[in-house]
Amino acid sequence: MTTTEQRTDVEALLHRTLAAHKSMFLATAGSDGSWVSGVYFAEDGPHSLVLVLEERGRTLKAIQENPEVALVVSTGSPMEPFLQARGTAVVVDGAEDEAVRQHLVAKVPEAGPFLATPIRAVKVAVPTWRVTDIPNGWLPGKDFSA
Repeated sequence: MTTTEQRTDVEALLHRTLAAHKSMFLATAGSDGSWVSGVYFAEDGPHSLVLVLEERGRTLKAIQENPEVALVVSTGSPMEPFLQARGTAVVVDGAEDEAVRQHLVAKVPEAGPFLATPIRAVKVAVPTWRVTDIPNGWLPGKDFSA
């Protein structure tokens, strides 16, 4: 398999896995220590995710203190394809806030009720994904960079 074919296979699995999941685990670290949250998300291309977080929550506080995050998109079983990454989170306002909300509800309609609560819209830039598919021999996983 050529490098181009392998990159195409990794990118295809990345897109399928992102599309198949409505939620992910988001890890943060701030003055209250490390924290992992389950969050709904939508992809805005393979290297950008959007989500909303509680205004008074520990996750948002940590992101405001330290924008570096880690994330996992997975069913929880290591025998199914899963994604891991580090990224940079930024809270957005105005038109970007509205765009994040619309994009999220388009993918995850059940997130709609959260939009009526005190939340903030967040974009996460993901420069490199680690795409793992153990049954197909991708252990360690394959990196997919922007």
